[in-house]
Amino acid sequence: MKHYYVNNTAQSNSDHEVHTDDCRYFDSIVSKKYLGLYSNCKSAVDQAKKTYSKSNGCKTCCNDCHTT
Repeated sequence: MKHYYVNNTAQSNSDHEVHTDDCRYFDSIVSKKYLGLYSNCKSAVDQAKKTYSKSNGCKTCCNDCHTT
């Protein structure tokens, strides 16, 4: 189980990226929302989509949920 967060600020492609708290990019995220403790990134991305319909997994820490 990992703790997941979503960027409150969209990227240039309008995605709100979902990250784990052990992601190498985690500390550089200025504004983030805690999503919860999940056993996989799919559940975390689904939760993020309730707030931000265009959510996507981070290519680094949530690669299984990253779409191009």
